[in-house]
Amino acid sequence: MRLIAATFSAVILTTALTGVPAGAALVTHCIGTGGAVTVPNDLLVPAGESCDLAGTIITGNVSVAAGANLVIDGGRVDGEIRVAADGYLDASGSTVAGSVILAAGGYGLYLKDASTGSVTVRPKGTATIDGFLFAEATTITGSVNAQAGEVRLDRGSEVSGGLSTNNTHYTDVHDSFVDGVLSVLNSSTGTVVCGGSVRGRSTFSGNLGGVQLGPNGGLDSCASGGFFGRDVSITSTTGGVTVDDTIIDGALTVTGNTPVAKIATNNRIRGGVIGEQAPAGTASAQRRAALTAADREEAGDRRAEQRRTAAETEAAAAGKADL
Repeated sequence: MRLIAATFSAVILTTALTGVPAGAALVTHCIGTGGAVTVPNDLLVPAGESCDLAGTIITGNVSVAAGANLVIDGGRVDGEIRVAADGYLDASGSTVAGSVILAAGGYGLYLKDASTGSVTVRPKGTATIDGFLFAEATTITGSVNAQAGEVRLDRGSEVSGGLSTNNTHYTDVHDSFVDGVLSVLNSSTGTVVCGGSVRGRSTFSGNLGGVQLGPNGGLDSCASGGFFGRDVSITSTTGGVTVDDTIIDGALTVTGNTPVAKIATNNRIRGGVIGEQAPAGTASAQRRAALTAADREEAGDRRAEQRRTAAETEAAAAGKADL
């Protein structure tokens, strides 16, 4: 009884002194820089502020408010991370046990040498910012679902679940592994899958900028094809379809594409090709692809680098965060 009374008194005292309930104090606000400490509760980066952490452990959830930035290197988050409109997350060498969610109009997610739960990019809606998800050498222990912006998995990234995108600017998978299904719908500048493998069924439909599986296409100058463990369907696509140096342990369906899909003779397609096809492209298409790929990837990398640099500068100017 005495313990209950003491706890109740502490709650009343905290409320009287701060003007907010005691539970609300269990959120740490991060403005500035932080090091190898443990935050024993949730963490919030307030609107318009920047937080730059190195080796920090956060035992709760993380919220990056509107227009805010979180850069975390070599850290750990035991909960989830939610990034609001115009917010930015840059996580390198870090582990996130829960999901990572980018809200409508979020600036972007950059994950390098990281590990996370499922990753979600919300539809852009009426927002003016079209965000991005860039993952390099990152393990995602769940699914990826992106409904806007630029999506690129690269350099040995792994997705334990499926990868599904709709209405993205582009969706590219380079030298990476998807353990579930792959679905890319209505991408405005197309999709590329080079190297790596997809275990589940793959569906590409309504992509305006084209679809390229393997090298020698119109979108990228990548070095090698990949492996698909189930059927692959490429339909209702404009801008060109190319399949080159690719292994498909199932059937390849190519119907309703304008122009007709170009299927190289060096593919190994166990279930055969269903639909209309034409001979593969020429070396000139490969040269054009090299220029297109450089513009596409470099532009995205510049967006991430600019925001990261600005966040680190702002955090350093703010000084040491009160963690």
